[in-house]
Amino acid sequence: MRRISALLIGLLVPLSLVTPGATATTQAAQPRDTISWAPCPEEPAVECGTLTVPIDWSRPSDGTFEVGVARRKATDPAARIGALVLGAGGPGGSGVELVLGSPQMLSPEVLRRFDIVGLDPRGTNRSHPVVCSTDLMTQAPDPLMKSQADFDRMLAFNDRLRADCRARTGPLFDHVDSLSTAADLDAFRAALGEDKLTYWGGSYGTLLGQLYAERYPSRVRAFVLDSTMDHSLGTQGFMDTETWGAQDAFNEFVAWCERDDRCLQHGKDLRAIWRGLLDRADRGELPIPGEPDTRLTAFQLISSASGAFYDPANWLPLSQVIADLESGRTPRADALPLAIDRTQAQEVSPNPFQIFCLDFRLPVRDYREFSKHLRRQAKIAPDMRYSPLAIGPVVSCLGQPDPIPNPQHRLKVRTDTPLLVLNSLHDPATVYPWALSTTQQLGRSGRLLTYEGWGHIVYGRGACATEAADAYLISRTLPAPGARCPAVPPAEVRTLRKPVTPQPGTPGWMLSFR
Repeated sequence: MRRISALLIGLLVPLSLVTPGATATTQAAQPRDTISWAPCPEEPAVECGTLTVPIDWSRPSDGTFEVGVARRKATDPAARIGALVLGAGGPGGSGVELVLGSPQMLSPEVLRRFDIVGLDPRGTNRSHPVVCSTDLMTQAPDPLMKSQADFDRMLAFNDRLRADCRARTGPLFDHVDSLSTAADLDAFRAALGEDKLTYWGGSYGTLLGQLYAERYPSRVRAFVLDSTMDHSLGTQGFMDTETWGAQDAFNEFVAWCERDDRCLQHGKDLRAIWRGLLDRADRGELPIPGEPDTRLTAFQLISSASGAFYDPANWLPLSQVIADLESGRTPRADALPLAIDRTQAQEVSPNPFQIFCLDFRLPVRDYREFSKHLRRQAKIAPDMRYSPLAIGPVVSCLGQPDPIPNPQHRLKVRTDTPLLVLNSLHDPATVYPWALSTTQQLGRSGRLLTYEGWGHIVYGRGACATEAADAYLISRTLPAPGARCPAVPPAEVRTLRKPVTPQPGTPGWMLSFR
């Protein structure tokens, strides 16, 4: 169950306060200085450096900060095509870490033909991370609000947390939106000396790719959007589609259990067993490993299952957890990574979900409106009840002041080479309807390749999808319209996701788009 643990980011979803009118420039971005490359401490074969960029691209004289970057040079310089940017998911993923791990991620031919490069998005990792009080973050109220008083409590907490994060992070707190990161990426392109970029973005990293292609279309060589965000959705559309994805993923888990006798619930009514566990969680009857005085909530149990659905290889371990809970056994301590180790907590913890609150405006007026969303989700997902990925972002951004610097809109991309959209048919996070919508918005500047299997992130899930992506990246050869790749059994899949573990002091509220 370590793989389930790895898929649970455990971020507290905080709120952000933005400066009105802060927007990223669409002019040619020029770096403040050249990058001084040096071997990365973690991997000498990779070069690391920093790029100095404005805190606010609309007011460059207001100060600068440094963005962490990395480069792994092409293994065959004579055959080199250019720079391939790896766009990290999250929010909170690291492009530098993707470059460090790229030999395990990318095919030898891609490594031969491209310099593999990446940057840590502003507000994360090596790029001046947003930080907040660990102690305050652990005081987050229950996201499943049950009254207007709970709603008011959440608003008050969000105000406190937003003020704390801003005070500890500094002025960059108001400028960590993905539109500003797109301007950083163009400055990185200029510093690399590249006329055009090739890009692979996974999950939340697809938003950066969309924004860059929209604002710098002449600098796009070939862009892959793998498991794509849909930046056109409002509150109801966002919550409903995420909830549909949660139920669809559960349905696929049940279907596997019915056909595979390795499932410990094979031949049983898995849906009834699951409903029974949720009822017991509601009554406070399920134990949390390592926390004898606390009990597993239904929200935590649903979040754990949602994390497992990121990869079908987790179906069997999830089946074991369900069997343990049903029989009254306590699952292994690493099966449900929900406890908080306060003894190791530092004064501050990173909080990259601030980025989401500057990229998506998902307002809810009051508890009455919130409860309507919950009732609708219960109808969409009768087994899962709701999606933590629907509730977490909305609740975390309650009270977000208007305007935000990167609000939702329909894409207006006009590139010479269409962007390639990859998506699993049964993705629990960046759901398939988002891929259909994004491709439709791209029009002639987009092409969708559907992977007919399960899980989050397509590249690496079998030869069909991986070779199609490689052909596009290397020679800009697009798959045929309507192309589909068959599902690959979980044992044969090689995934690209770097494991994600909860930060100290953060409650396991939600998963990330990673």
